[in-house]
Amino acid sequence: MAGMVGGGAAARAGAGLFGRYVKEREYSSTCGFVCGSARISGVKRLWLSMVIAATGMTGVAEAAGGVRGVDVSDRTGDVDWENVALGGGKFAFVQATEGADYRNPRFDGQFGGAAEAGLYRGAYHFAQPRESDGRAQADYFLQNGGDWISDGQTLPGVLDLEDNPYKDKNGKNSCYGLSTKDMVAWIKDFTVKYRRATGRHAIIHTTTSWWRTCTGNSAAFASNPLWLARWGSDPGSLPKGWKRHTFWQSADKGTLAGGQNSFNGSESRLRALANPPAEVMVSGEAMSRTSYKVVVTNTGPYPVKDIKVSGRAFGGQRVVEAPACKFSGTAVTCRVKELPKAKKVLFVFTTKPRKAKGTVGMNITVGSVKLTLKAR
Repeated sequence: MAGMVGGGAAARAGAGLFGRYVKEREYSSTCGFVCGSARISGVKRLWLSMVIAATGMTGVAEAAGGVRGVDVSDRTGDVDWENVALGGGKFAFVQATEGADYRNPRFDGQFGGAAEAGLYRGAYHFAQPRESDGRAQADYFLQNGGDWISDGQTLPGVLDLEDNPYKDKNGKNSCYGLSTKDMVAWIKDFTVKYRRATGRHAIIHTTTSWWRTCTGNSAAFASNPLWLARWGSDPGSLPKGWKRHTFWQSADKGTLAGGQNSFNGSESRLRALANPPAEVMVSGEAMSRTSYKVVVTNTGPYPVKDIKVSGRAFGGQRVVEAPACKFSGTAVTCRVKELPKAKKVLFVFTTKPRKAKGTVGMNITVGSVKLTLKAR
C-alpha cells in the first residue's frame, strides 16, 4: 500500500459519480401568480429542485488506462505537472494531512500546480484513528487543504484508510487497536463532519482486505465514492456496500509521477464529480399589472455561482425600474455572482404600460428555467 511520507504515510483516494434525469412539471394558477411552465433541459449547473433529482450512474468500467490520474505526497517531491498532463493525466490527488497534526509541507505547491496544469485535483487525509476521534481529524483536514470549493476543478476530499504503518512503534494492530464497531463509528464521525461542512460525500480510499478485517465488511458507506487500492491488472472484488469503484489505484509508480490511478467512467463524468449540478428553486408572482417579483433560492448544499436572470415584458409594457439590474425597453437582465447555500435573492421589476390592453406580464428566464407571469 502507501509508502512512508516524511512525518506520515502516503495515501490515495477515490471519487463518485453524478447522474441526472429530467422531468417536466406544469405550474399554473389564477392570473397574478406564476402561469405557464417551468422546464429544465441541459441546464448548466442549474436545477429546479422540484423538477429533477440526482441518481447514481451505472455502466461498465473503463480500462485502467482510460481516464488516467495520479496521487502524490511529500515523498513524491516536486512534480512536473505539465509533463503529467502531456502524459495523459487528467486528475491528481494530493496528500494534505495525516492524523491530528501532520500537514504535507509541499501541499500548496502540488495542489496549485495540478490546477495550473488543467488537472482536476482533490486532497486526501491519511487516517490515524488511534490519535484522535474522526470528527477532530475531519476538522484538521478541512482547515489544512481538505475543504471542497465549487470551482469546477476540485474533487471531493478523501479519507484514506489503510493498514497501520506504525505497528512496530505504537504496538497497535493493523486496525490501530480499534474494534470493528469502533472503527465504523470513527469513520462515520469523519464522513458526517465532512458532509456537513462541504455538502459533499468524502471519498473513501481503502483495500478490500483492510475493510473486511477492520470494519467487519461494513456496508454503511455506500453513499461515499470508493477509491479502491489494488495493485495488479484488475481491481478485483469490492468491499461490501459498493457495487462499483469510482477510482482504482493500480500501482505505486509508473509512467506518470506518483501513484498510478484510473477513473471508472468518462472524462465528462469526472468533470461532473468536480462540478456537480446546483439545486436552485425559482418562483415568481405578478403582484399587479405593473409590478412583478422573482425569487431565486439555493436549496442545495453548496454555493451557486454566476446565476443569470433575464426577463422581457409583454402586452405593451416596458420596464422602468429594476434595482441592481440592467434594463432597457422591454428587457431586463440581472446577475448573481454567488448565492450561498440556503439563501435566496429577490428581484422586483416595475413596468409602465404603453398601450397595455388585456393580458400583460413578463417572461422570466433563469438558466433554462422559464416562467411566465401574467396579470389582467
